[in-house]
Amino acid sequence: MKKFVMIHDENLCIGCQACSVACKNENQIPSGVFRVQVHAKMKGVFPNLQTDFTRASCVMCEDSPCVSVCPTGASFKLANGITLIDENLCVSCKYCILACPYNARFLNPITKAIDKCTFCYPNRVSDGLTPACVSVCPTDALIFGDINDNNSEVNKVLASKSVEYPKAHLGTKPKLGFIKNTKGGRYE
Repeated sequence: MKKFVMIHDENLCIGCQACSVACKNENQIPSGVFRVQVHAKMKGVFPNLQTDFTRASCVMCEDSPCVSVCPTGASFKLANGITLIDENLCVSCKYCILACPYNARFLNPITKAIDKCTFCYPNRVSDGLTPACVSVCPTDALIFGDINDNNSEVNKVLASKSVEYPKAHLGTKPKLGFIKNTKGGRYE
């Protein structure tokens, strides 16, 4: 059984937002809302500045608070670890938005259903492709794959680099990990 994991290497990310644009185009996300964004945070004092680029999206929790609070079963998990939303069952009660500790969900102004990152499972990954964000990243800052495949790139990265998981203390067991920025923006 495949188990999908994504890693965002903050040392390689240049904050270009190609991932966000690709996601919006691939998934027809309306203007003003996002499934994926990269946030830039500058720290330090000139001339010793450092910019951290962090990904903001669903982290595909193994223990998903959004799924357990959904009163209609619209939020559900696949066996491969991906959390999805059935728009036909969603009543837009927003319990999942309140339960998500990562602020990854939003009300889609067109469909009126709750929306979030799906790792492009329905439209790309289920056909053997990578998520749109991964496919366009110009610096290979995003690594995606099956953690159960010992030869996958994601497994090689997990074996060789220190990967942190957001809000790990909450015990939600995210499947989106981060390699923290250690040297500022590589292209600064």
